[in-house]
Amino acid sequence: MTATTAESTEPTPGSSASRAAQILARPVSINGLTVPNRIVMAPMTRMFSPGGVPGEDVVSYYARRAAAGVGLIVTEGTYVGHESAGESDRVPRFHGEEQLAGWAKVADAVHAAGGTIVPQLWHIGMVRRPGKPPFEQAPAVGPSGIRLDGTQDGRAMTRGDLDDVIGAFAEAAAAAERIGFDGVELHGAHGYLIDQFLWAGTNRRTDAYGGDLVARTKFAAEIVAAVRASVSADFPVVFRYSQWKSDNYDARLAETPEELEAVLAPLAAAGVDAFHASTRRYWLPEFDGSDLNLAGWTKKLTGRPTITVGSVGLDGDFIRGFAGEGSPVKGLDDLLDRLEREEFDLVAVGRALLQDPEWAAKVLAGRFDDLAPYDAAALKTLS
Repeated sequence: MTATTAESTEPTPGSSASRAAQILARPVSINGLTVPNRIVMAPMTRMFSPGGVPGEDVVSYYARRAAAGVGLIVTEGTYVGHESAGESDRVPRFHGEEQLAGWAKVADAVHAAGGTIVPQLWHIGMVRRPGKPPFEQAPAVGPSGIRLDGTQDGRAMTRGDLDDVIGAFAEAAAAAERIGFDGVELHGAHGYLIDQFLWAGTNRRTDAYGGDLVARTKFAAEIVAAVRASVSADFPVVFRYSQWKSDNYDARLAETPEELEAVLAPLAAAGVDAFHASTRRYWLPEFDGSDLNLAGWTKKLTGRPTITVGSVGLDGDFIRGFAGEGSPVKGLDDLLDRLEREEFDLVAVGRALLQDPEWAAKVLAGRFDDLAPYDAAALKTLS
């Protein structure tokens, strides 16, 4: 009986389980950081940090996933030290003595569990929820004071505002290195402040920070350069970006590979070590005439390591409910094929890892049958 049990849990050579163990378990380098495997925990906002302070529950939340085999953890978005950076007093901040002391405990616990971790540094800009004023009552600011829906609901940033925000990102990055994190990720995706400068829909400026694609990268590139200058040369700087925006899934920064290169080249030149290309479904090709996804094109155009993300590990029922009937679903074989041919370098897992903290350990061990299916209702009780 014991022999039968052991035999049934051993991955069959050449099977998906065996390939996952071989391909996902390989280490990878991002600048001076060696990530022990290819599995990344995607950043997911939780709002479990009253006063912006991550407590012991946050420590255990991240340490539990590191102990279960996640190679690199990207924290939930954390507000940088600017008065308009965020709107919730329960979202963690990456500034302030008490807040940073809490984050130091998180980093220590993740390292003790064998993982690596970077904070995601965040400024929401013009993204405000109706009826939810910023907790510090600061006005919403953005490149042109325009919300994602096109309405004017804030003020355009002055040169002084730009300098203050750039400085806040640099100070947060320096703090991350000082308290023991392994790098930083800059949140330039999903229609938040940095992305608002990149996207023509929200950037109507007529100065050096607005205009064509390259001009619209100036603010992001200056943040990257300031962050790069504030940390050690081998300290990784990751930049997360997306085509889509919150509640505007058809929005695009670039319609062609040439336009995408115009966006990414200044960021790479400013000091980005790796790009985290956010898509809703990783298997969809980004441009006509090629099967490459957004992360694949990003790697091809910049030569930098890339992280892919988008419904990894979710089942068909979830995808149909999330994206409509008839949405195709790709299993891990497709993901492994792409990794094997080096289309991208790492794979970020979000909801599946939130649902099942042991997801990485199970996949790396070939225990696919033990994976917990995604259940949105059950997440309220998980940690």
